[in-house]
Amino acid sequence: MHDDRKLVEARLRRVLDERIRPAVYPESVPLRVAVWHAPGEPVPVAEGLAAEPAPIEVGARWGAPWGTSWFRVTGTVPRAWAGRTVEALLDLGFDENMPGFQCEGLVYRPDGTPVKGLNPRNQWVRIGAPVEGGEEVRLHIEAASNPVILDYHPFRPTLLGDKDTAGHEPQYTLTRMDLAVFDESVWQLVLDLEVLGELMAELPVDSARRWDIVRAVDRALDLVDLQDVGGTADRARAQLTGVLAAPAVPSAHRISAVGHAHIDSAWLWPLRETVRKVARTTSNMTALVEDEPEFVFAMSQAQQWAWVKEHRPEVWARVKKAVAEGRFVPAGGMWVESDTNMPGSEAMARQFVHGKRFFLDEFGIENEEAWLPDTFGFAAGLPQIIRAAGSKWLLTQKISWSQTNSFPHHTFRWEGIDGTRIFTHFPPVDTYNCSMKGSEIAHAARNFKDKGRARHSLAPSGWGDGGGGTTREMVARAARLRDLEGSATVVWETPRAFFEKAEADYPEPPVWVGELYLELHRATLTSQAKTKQGNRRSEHLLHEAELWAATAAVRTGFPYPHEELDRIWKTVLLHQFHDILPGSSIAWVHREARATYERIAAELTGIIEAAQRALAGEGETPLAFNAAPHPRAGVPAGGAATPRTEGATTLTARPDGAHVLDNGLLRIEIDARGLVVSAHDLRADRETIAPGAAANLLQLHPDFPNMWDAWDVDEFYRNTVTDLTDADAVTAGEDGASVRIVRSFGASRVTQVLTLPPGERRLVLDTEVDWHETEKFLKLAFPLDLHAERYASETQFGHFHRPTHTNTSWEAAKFEACNHRFVHLAEPGWGVAVVNDSTYGHDVTRTVRTDGDRGTTTTVRVSLLRAPRFPDPETDQGVHRFRHALVPGARIADAVREGWRINLPERSTTGAGEVAPLVTVDNEAVVVTAVKLADDGSGDVVVRFHEAHGGRTRATLTAGFAVGDVTVTDLLERPGGDGEPPVRDGERITVRLRPFELMTLRLRRA
Repeated sequence: MHDDRKLVEARLRRVLDERIRPAVYPESVPLRVAVWHAPGEPVPVAEGLAAEPAPIEVGARWGAPWGTSWFRVTGTVPRAWAGRTVEALLDLGFDENMPGFQCEGLVYRPDGTPVKGLNPRNQWVRIGAPVEGGEEVRLHIEAASNPVILDYHPFRPTLLGDKDTAGHEPQYTLTRMDLAVFDESVWQLVLDLEVLGELMAELPVDSARRWDIVRAVDRALDLVDLQDVGGTADRARAQLTGVLAAPAVPSAHRISAVGHAHIDSAWLWPLRETVRKVARTTSNMTALVEDEPEFVFAMSQAQQWAWVKEHRPEVWARVKKAVAEGRFVPAGGMWVESDTNMPGSEAMARQFVHGKRFFLDEFGIENEEAWLPDTFGFAAGLPQIIRAAGSKWLLTQKISWSQTNSFPHHTFRWEGIDGTRIFTHFPPVDTYNCSMKGSEIAHAARNFKDKGRARHSLAPSGWGDGGGGTTREMVARAARLRDLEGSATVVWETPRAFFEKAEADYPEPPVWVGELYLELHRATLTSQAKTKQGNRRSEHLLHEAELWAATAAVRTGFPYPHEELDRIWKTVLLHQFHDILPGSSIAWVHREARATYERIAAELTGIIEAAQRALAGEGETPLAFNAAPHPRAGVPAGGAATPRTEGATTLTARPDGAHVLDNGLLRIEIDARGLVVSAHDLRADRETIAPGAAANLLQLHPDFPNMWDAWDVDEFYRNTVTDLTDADAVTAGEDGASVRIVRSFGASRVTQVLTLPPGERRLVLDTEVDWHETEKFLKLAFPLDLHAERYASETQFGHFHRPTHTNTSWEAAKFEACNHRFVHLAEPGWGVAVVNDSTYGHDVTRTVRTDGDRGTTTTVRVSLLRAPRFPDPETDQGVHRFRHALVPGARIADAVREGWRINLPERSTTGAGEVAPLVTVDNEAVVVTAVKLADDGSGDVVVRFHEAHGGRTRATLTAGFAVGDVTVTDLLERPGGDGEPPVRDGERITVRLRPFELMTLRLRRA
């Protein structure tokens, strides 16, 4: 037989495009349209419906950037259409290639009832099926003219990312406003042909199945009358019945489809617009659930559910009904789909506490899966947190974006720093916006790396980010793929159903140990420094507020601010969303974030000061409140006392312009350039700085990545570097313990104060940068005279080791990584820590010693600032302040302690006398991260702590109050938890912990 395959395939494409798809709507009449443009921010629905609109014609421009326009469409169904299905086609000016990144609309009935969202791939509203003819149609559309930020020429700087700079030029052209007849037979024929045509293209050319489809499609097209598609659609479909009914082979890959609409809680739009995106999508998905009996939709991020409840009660009622039917599924159990690299220990725990509690309180549903398809890598401490929250599964997608190495598994157990393992799945479909195309389904089956051992994968299916979620076309495709020869099988299922099947199918999957590092988006650890500083400061202020309020409540009856703390935690957690905290959102988002963090700081400071006043009482005794988990200067951890000062620091100015600081523990030499050329540990008689090198070295790199400006830094940035060694001034500080350095470069200026506190083995570096560079990367370097093959960086509830070498491509790819409060490097018996109060990004490299080709030194570089121009063209312009400390001779215990110390400075006041801690611990390896009152209002004291040094340990916690009962709990403060149970002796509670083990105790007050 002659090979006519390409001829048939080309015929199919043209006939579909030019004849069959247009025949889905064979007849149409225009609607009358009028519009009212809201003058400012979005208005309540009732105001939008009541506004008097002005006529507008199709083809007219509308919509200033970030504006809201209320369209009223009216018309009459022709009587000739009686008995037929009629839909309104409402095209606001959509580009079908950009679902979720442009204008959107929500359709209302005249009484204010929401109908469904309007999106580029979902422009229809059902009027009747069938209609009687003569019906009056009246619909209202709340249309958001969100500007296109990420367009066909991505990453170009734009002022559209903030309403203050976006201007008023209309963004869209009203394209179609019609009533139309919907021919379901033609629509079904389109789906038959699309599914078969896409499947055909994925099958081997020499397979019999492919040729069966070719012949069936050819016969079907022969039966389509191109002048009467509607009249001949059913007979054409009949020719396809056989090939659509052929069942899948028993070994076919099995896909669990989950309806999905990944909605970034802020990104290329502000938070207020996400509230409306969620309302549009949930309106769509509740409608689809009602229309499609097999469809299941899952939505994560409790914050987004809370927005629907608060802002759209009429949609919330439909959501609750669908949840009760098991068709609209709360997923993930987190407050938002947060970044997981940068949030601190307690913040990461509270993501699950507040997320899971919301779904339990509202629906009685316990989430056992963490759902994070788009997060930029996963910290090694996360498995324990997931387990401690009562969950056991993790789904993500983003690791498939890695630039260098292909992750070796799709289903595996992920082991965290404490040994906890979590059953984890990466969908091989490689998208969290699957549209059920044949190419996507075939890719999932081919790509699945666990073939031969497992056969289940998951496909999150639907347009995200305001694209409207799953469409009726996707559901129709899935129905045809349920059991189809040549394809993977597809069935709609909940995340829980998938994980139960997958885990049963693969009881002994491979194990991956340590962080899940994304080899992309590394610059998110640095971009938008003030957002990151706001997060870090808010986390520590919340730690203080809970500690002092709980202590004051127990000791003095101080009213514990449950509601205020709950609200503030949720605000901080929202801003840890994976496009806010990472610095990858538009200017509007970060401008609002800065203002929000300032309000939070003021409110939490008020709580802290009120609680401390209650604790201190009246008096003139100098007191320092120490909220850190370690004693310092005679002040106990979690208590207050008069601090003591030991020793003194001397400052010597040399004729050559150098300065020497000496406190009997360290001798620091700062040369005339303001660089630290010596940091001598006097007790160990050990030099810290690498030979011939200098610390406190600011280095400037060009920074123009190939893509994703705010997200990425590409390795070639290192090829060019400028050492900022010229100083405008290097002068002695008036306190006798510091040196002040001023530098200028480009359009920017740096002022530093280097301080050696008396009696302490740490050099404190306060850096102020007035930053006015663009597309530059600023680093702060510490070359250390250490031979280290690995180093430790703090992560949630512990620390994680990374190699300093680049033996493999996996190691080389980690050229920028995350730490929390410290990094630590050591040789046996001696080490160095670099601690910080607000930075996360860093790199660590090895260099051959300059005093001979024997041995190596190790350089730690802190990432301070970047200056990308997309999506915020003014990223980080202005004044920034950072604090770091170099700690020579540091053990890991010292690194942990100094990391807490630099983030929780003492608060000084006066009072009647010392304040004893509410809880004390007798072992420095056990770090208390939270002391608070129980969330249920019972008055119980909740204490959370972990082993912080990486070894097994025993510790005794002593309560400073009468204890009636002790319970080990999960993160939600419910009885539970594993590990060795504590032993109680009165107010003394002895625990044994494995390395990095996390434990929560609930202490009932007697």
